[in-house]
Parts: sequence; structure tokens; C-alpha cells
Amino acid sequence: MLNVAVLVVSSKIASGAEPDQGRQEIERMVGELPGKVVAYNTVPDDRKAIRDRLIRLCEDFDPDVILTMGGTGVRPTDWAPEATRDVVDKEVPGIGEAMRQESLKRVRTAMLSRGTAGIFGTTLIVNLPGSPKGAKENLAVILPVLEHTVEKIAGRKAG
Repeated sequence: MLNVAVLVVSSKIASGAEPDQGRQEIERMVGELPGKVVAYNTVPDDRKAIRDRLIRLCEDFDPDVILTMGGTGVRPTDWAPEATRDVVDKEVPGIGEAMRQESLKRVRTAMLSRGTAGIFGTTLIVNLPGSPKGAKENLAVILPVLEHTVEKIAGRKAG
């Protein structure tokens, strides 16, 4: 079973100005891995805040995977990929490329997504879009390789 932390990147959700529409679906999908959500946090659209929370989640929960939701677009406040790169030891660009490639089959604006993935210690961090539909579709793309990737990062033989 994978231990997964979720970090929602949204100033509006963090301040309570908007409800979190994606939590239930993401938790359901994580449960099907099989996995469990060990932490679910919200942080404002701020590069330092995102970076600090990613580090804190790793320190406090030692998750196998952190899924960020939001902050991957081209708005001036979108900083999730940069904050992820600030933290990771190794980037895994193929994950973001695969999600964009699959998303482009559905919506042309998927090319504007800048989400990436990388490894911090033994934790895989993956940037998902902020919309619940986009997050669900992108997570579905990587689910088939998620457990294998975690096993490889941990140095265990993937089954």
C-alpha cells in the first residue's frame, strides 16, 4: 500500500474563499492504488510556501508520493513546478510529458500545463492540474506505473 500526501495549491481554497471540489475523487483514486492518504494540506499560490510545505510533508509523513493539485498553468501565480524543482534531487520529466500527451487528446489547452515530477529523498512528487477533472485524468495516466516507480526509488525490486 502506498502512502500518499496531497497538497492543494490554491490561495482561494487555502483562504476558504472557494471549496475544495477535488478531495473526494483524489482520495477515492488513491484508495484504488491501493494506497492511503496520510496527509491532505492546502497552501496558497506562493513558491516559498509550496516549497516549504513539500519539505515539511516529507519530514512529517515520509510519504511514498506527494500529489500537488494546482499551480501548473501559465498564470502569474502558478508556481508548483518551480517549487517542485526547488525541492527535488532528480526530475522525472517523462511523467509530466505523458500527462500532457494524454491530455492533449481531450483538450488543446493541455499544452499550457507545466506540471512535472521529481524525487526528493525517497518521495516521488507529481504536479497535477488544479481542476478536479484534470487532476483525475492526469492521475489516471500515471497510476499504472506509480507503484513500480515507488519501488524503484526505494531501491526495491519492482514486481
